[in-house]
Amino acid sequence: MSSPSSTVPPLTLVVGDEEFLISRALDSIRQRAMAADPNTEVHEVDAVGLESVELIQLLSPSLFGGGRLIVFRSAQDLPASAVASVLPMLLDTDPETLIVVQHLGGAKGKAVLDFLRKARPAEIACAKVTRPEERMNFLREEVSRFRGRMTADGAAALIDAVGTDLREISAVVAQLIGDTGGTIDATAVAAYHRGRAEMTGFAVADEVVVGNTSTALTNLRWALNIGVPHVLLADAIAEGVRSVARVSGAGPGDPFALAPALGMPPWKVKRARSQARGWNDEGLTEAMAIAAALNADVKGNAADPDYALESAVRKIIAARAQGARRRG
Repeated sequence: MSSPSSTVPPLTLVVGDEEFLISRALDSIRQRAMAADPNTEVHEVDAVGLESVELIQLLSPSLFGGGRLIVFRSAQDLPASAVASVLPMLLDTDPETLIVVQHLGGAKGKAVLDFLRKARPAEIACAKVTRPEERMNFLREEVSRFRGRMTADGAAALIDAVGTDLREISAVVAQLIGDTGGTIDATAVAAYHRGRAEMTGFAVADEVVVGNTSTALTNLRWALNIGVPHVLLADAIAEGVRSVARVSGAGPGDPFALAPALGMPPWKVKRARSQARGWNDEGLTEAMAIAAALNADVKGNAADPDYALESAVRKIIAARAQGARRRG
């Protein structure tokens, strides 16, 4: 078995303020160290409030031998008074101990970087990606990383659909390459984005019809934040209410027998029947009227469609709760 130091440099700087890239870099180092020696001990320490005694204990050779990986977080926050005592310890360690220092890379704590760079460490750049061309380069690198291919129109469509979050870009690239067999084009991106938006709409509607106010509003705000169209969300909520109303009106019976008459697959009949618990006819009538008004609101009647959606969610859940109280 090789030692961790044979695959991970003795000293690595992870420099920059892009959280996703920092996380990925640290995860990669941990995985490489553990692959070389599954018994490697991994310790994380934060520069804030770090005591020299604590660091000395971590850097001391283990009585039982074996590799050790020390991740020194937020090095830019190391007090100036501690630089002279702490940093030399990071450069004078047991050969089986690997040191990773994470630093945001700004002016704060620059003395830490200047000191450590004299030791010629490995360095991983994790600077914030801000310019469009940098984002596009990151996208291309992700496609290559997942061994895929991407057309020019696919790249433009993906950036338009996903936005600026690198974690989301990476996740979508991985998903699309897996779904398409390797090639990302504009058609694949459009299908993914449409499917994600529809699923998000259903996630809101499912919580509305069972009366989960907190989760429904959380899902709604997340959907609005990622750009799901107001009309799609309103349609999903209306469809959820209609499904409950149709199944509730059909009465008891085998879902497989009811499905053709209701124009719904059996699984959807079963789900709507479960969701119908807690509703009565009066509440469903009121909810359907609210959903209809919401449809008009998001198509131009309302000055603030975000508020119209949130208000409708609260009103539909209140209609369900009112019906439950009347039955009680």
